[in-house]
This record gives sequence, C-alpha cells and structure tokens, in this order.
Amino acid sequence: MEQPQPGCRGAEALLHLSSGSSISVAYHPLFGPHDDLVLFELDEKLLPDFLHERVVLRGQPDEDAVLCTQSKTYAIKFVGTSNSVLLAPPKELDPYCNPQESTNKNDDLKLIASVIKVVPGSMELVEVAPRLDKLRLLLLEKPYRLGEEEGEGNSENYEEHRTGLYNWNDLINNIQASDDELRSGLLALSAVEINGYWRIVDESYMSMILNMLLNNSVLNDWSLNALNEDQVVSMLESDGFAGVLARHCLHVYCQKKDDGMDSCVWKLDERRVCVHFAREILKRGKMKLENFMDEWRRKIPDGMQPTFDLVEGEVLTERIGVETWVYAFSVSSLPSTPAERFSILFRERSKWEWKDLQPYIRDLCVPGLSSEGLLLKYTRRTQPTPDAEPIFSAR
Repeated sequence: MEQPQPGCRGAEALLHLSSGSSISVAYHPLFGPHDDLVLFELDEKLLPDFLHERVVLRGQPDEDAVLCTQSKTYAIKFVGTSNSVLLAPPKELDPYCNPQESTNKNDDLKLIASVIKVVPGSMELVEVAPRLDKLRLLLLEKPYRLGEEEGEGNSENYEEHRTGLYNWNDLINNIQASDDELRSGLLALSAVEINGYWRIVDESYMSMILNMLLNNSVLNDWSLNALNEDQVVSMLESDGFAGVLARHCLHVYCQKKDDGMDSCVWKLDERRVCVHFAREILKRGKMKLENFMDEWRRKIPDGMQPTFDLVEGEVLTERIGVETWVYAFSVSSLPSTPAERFSILFRERSKWEWKDLQPYIRDLCVPGLSSEGLLLKYTRRTQPTPDAEPIFSAR
C-alpha cells in the first residue's frame, strides 16, 4: 500500500471519486480484524428504519438472532465475498487527513484513504415468518383458571406467583417476531392482558363465561345480534366474573358492530360459537358423525345452523366399515414451521384429499413462497384421472 501523503480527505474522497480515477490507500494505525464492525447490505426501503433506530435484534443465546422492524421479521445471513473489500473510516477518524486545504492542482494524485479493516463479506436480511410457536408454549405454562382472582390477593411471595407469567417486555425478549406480528399472534391465541400479564384463559373457564352470557341473553331477552357491552359486562360481573374476562368473552365469541351509537354493540359470531361447542363435545374422543351432529345441534344457541364447513381445520372424519366417525384435530395446535407442519399432517394421514388438506395449510406464511410452492416442496401430487380429486402424499 501507499505511504500516507499530505492532502488526504479520508473516506470522503471515495464518495466523489470519478470514473477512471484512482486513490492511494494506507493502513490505519488501528488496522485489524475489528469483529465489532459488520457491513449490512440493505434494501432501500429498510434504510429509514435503520437510520431512525427502529430495528431490534431478538433471540436467546441458543437461537439464531433475527432482526425485527415494527412489522416484519428478518433472518440474518452472512454472505462471503471473494473480492477484497476495504473499510475506510470517515475523515474525522483518519489520521492521515491534512487539515490544511492544498492549492496544488495535482491534489487528486495525493488523496489517501486509510483502511481500518479488510471485510470478508456482509450481512444480508431475508424476510421470514415470525417464530410464534414458542408464544403458545409460554402462555400455556400458566393458563388463567377459575378461582385465580382469590389466589392473587393471598399470594405471599410475588416472584413465586409471577412464575409462568409473561408481560409484554418478557414476550418481546423471548419471541422472535416484530411487535405487530406478536400482537397478531396474541390475538390468534385469544390471549388477554390481566394485571399486566398476557394470559390464555382456561377453556373450561371460557366455556363457563360463554354459557352464562347465553343464559343471561335468554333471561333478559337480549338479541344475540345486538348485545350491549355495558349490559353484558355488568350482568357477568354480578355473576362473579371479572370485567376484563367479561369483555374478553365478547372479543372471543362476538364481532363488534358499528351502529353509530356511543355504547359498543356486539353480535354473536356463529362460527366461533359453533367451533367452541364442537371442541367441547369432542374432548371425550372420537364419535359417530350422526351422534356428534345431534349433540352439536342441541348445544348451540337457537337460530344457529351447524354445518360441517364451520369446523374446517378443527375436526377430521374417518370411515370405519360403513360408519363415519369424527374426531378433533385443530390447526391451532400445529406448528407454524412448514416442514414440521407437513410432517405431523402426514403422520396423521399418509394421503390427503385437497378439500381436507387445504384448511390445515392455508394459514402457513412463508415470505417469497406461495401455497403452490409449499405444496411442490413438501408434497407429492397424484391424480389418477383428469376429473379425479388430487391426492397429496409426503415427498
């Protein structure tokens, strides 16, 4: 390398170097590996997030770190280079810069940029699906159960009571997902924030609250298509349920209606309610289809029509002799990683018809890979005749 010469303007000289020009380089006194300096190659749309410090690295010591913006998650990949990439510091950190501006018209020949590091490669960001499977496992460590309100007030040891509970900061430190994706994951799990901690409410407790709501609707002649939030919450509180759980019940089993009034009005969601009672029935195990349908009709509120399409992705049928049996198999219990998801699906059945398989894979989200791409990667498709339904088996 060239020896340092006066007239240097440091790395800034490289920014304005014209085509066909050259510049001398020199070793910086602090030249070395500098493992703390890493080059990132960024898509231009990510620059504002980096420049305004709106990105964060997430991951535990035993996990590969991911980089998160407010709404997306990116895997970090190191890409090596076969060329020599030299890292030059800015002018302020360049010891060879002469503070006196030279008037020599040959200054361009004397410009020097010092090199502080030879870069072996750069880090690239690849958008990936949020890693939310761990979220369900964490929240299931301590579901919110009946009677817990009384236990909270009598807790002698705060830390012991807090074990298995996670607030928002705990979750963002443990889950590799952006803030927006984490909120969506909490919503999908029907989680609720209680006393500062995000909880999944025990299914039997949620069933108790829903049944009380339905009973009150009959006793008070409430329309299931126009439930007044204040009335519902007040009545459930008088029955011994916390207000936060009463409102949570509305969020889980109803849809909010926009009627232009000050008070919130909710409509019971037919699919959510029907799925709830189907799950409750099938907790006992496999049932004959006709017996399941009879009990299902008896349990759901009047006016609702239980049809099998309402429980797509929740139950499967099986032919045993001349009879059809039904059993619970919920997509919500399956991993979100495609390889693990397909592995479990093909352990459950070696062959799937499309109408049965589709409800179990439509929620899979892999940036840059369509549903058709997932099927090509993880399944083998057979179709005996052009008119026959395609059959999918493991690749």
